[in-house]
Amino acid sequence: MISSSNEERWNARLWAALAVLCAVIFLDALDVSMVGVALPSIQADLGLSTSSLQWVVSGYVLGYGGLLLLGGRTADLLGRRRVFLVALAVFVVASLLGGLVNDGTMLIAARFVKGVSAAFTAPAALSIITTTFAEGPARNRALSIFTASGASGFSLGLVISGFLTQLGWRWTFLMPVPVAIIALVAALKVLPKRREEKAEGGHDLIGAVTITASMLLLVFTVVEAPNAGWFSPRTIGSLLGAAALLAVFVLAEQRVKHPLVRLGILRSGPIVRANLGLVILFGSYVGFQFVAMQYFQNFLHWSALETALAFLPAGLLVAVTSTKMGSLADRFGTGKLIAVGSAALAGAFALFLRLDENPSLATLIIPGMILVGIAFALSFPSLNIQATNGVADDEQGLASGLLNTSGQVGGAIVLAVVTAVLTSTTSTDPLDAFHASITVSAILAVVGLLIALTGLRRPRAALAPAGEEKVLETV
Repeated sequence: MISSSNEERWNARLWAALAVLCAVIFLDALDVSMVGVALPSIQADLGLSTSSLQWVVSGYVLGYGGLLLLGGRTADLLGRRRVFLVALAVFVVASLLGGLVNDGTMLIAARFVKGVSAAFTAPAALSIITTTFAEGPARNRALSIFTASGASGFSLGLVISGFLTQLGWRWTFLMPVPVAIIALVAALKVLPKRREEKAEGGHDLIGAVTITASMLLLVFTVVEAPNAGWFSPRTIGSLLGAAALLAVFVLAEQRVKHPLVRLGILRSGPIVRANLGLVILFGSYVGFQFVAMQYFQNFLHWSALETALAFLPAGLLVAVTSTKMGSLADRFGTGKLIAVGSAALAGAFALFLRLDENPSLATLIIPGMILVGIAFALSFPSLNIQATNGVADDEQGLASGLLNTSGQVGGAIVLAVVTAVLTSTTSTDPLDAFHASITVSAILAVVGLLIALTGLRRPRAALAPAGEEKVLETV
């Protein structure tokens, strides 16, 4: 692969490689949120029930969150460039099919396949960056640009969707196709086919099957729980099944020679905090976004475009400032940036608890969205840097997969909880349901702030290499 040290200036080819990876992670993140505003149009055109409609969103999350760990480890084992290119080609085909189908089941299937492809492109792209740029200022700068692209895609997805839905919901699926094709052609040229340092050993079949089945079952269960009932035999049985599969996975990883996930990586305090931080950041925002959609469109009767524009301040702030986070991380450290970002997130949700029949743009919506933008701009790049620092090159895919899995599974779980709160509130005033649902996100944001504050201590040791058994004393 192309390499870069902290002292080297980045040449044109290095910038081109980074641009390709950023374009793909932008598309992956875009797909998470872009379909949101288009859902009413999709439902009307394809005649979907409300329970079927949720799977247009959940199908993507199921494929993405369920296979991320497998995707990250596959990149380590088979080669990051190869996995990235194949998964990106699948993304192109699935996007095209999603925009052309006239059947709800086929649309959901296309969304699931797109999620699966993202489960391989996202960790492969992140691990290409972390093995191309030397740890320190060079990697922090590259990661800040990369994660800014992902955060911008996620933040601007609703805005872009609002404009495209005016033309027709199919454009929200077709728009990524030419961009992905250009990225695929460019990747063939700027990501040279050279020998990569790959992880030792073959595939851990037992680990791959059990962790993938566990994640798929967990995500499926929490998505379906509001319909089936949180305490129904089906939900409880499925959760127990997911826990049993996870237990088998942990036991298997302790016994196989070349595990899918080296459990020792979780002895690092910064890595654990980064994963918990993304669970909370992504999960609380996905839950809030769902409630905000109901509030703006169904309660205030705003159009899709007006709703999209409400999120514009957050998206623009992330897009403009996130690329600067690498230099800030070098100066202040990721822990401080995450703590400030967590405080901004808690402040944003506290502000949105004041929603009423006539919300003020100047004193409520715009300031609240600015705080959300600050939270993502500071926290998202910093969490990515913290989750991959100190990790050996042959485990970068694993670290990337863990982090992305945390975000997607966290998003699915919190969204299910928020949906249950929103639909089960007994008050006849819909504002009470909105406030109760946003309270869930606000509480999570406070928990995230407390976790972030525990990281504001000086680290005492570095991450142990693979195979080392000592207990780390990282904070």
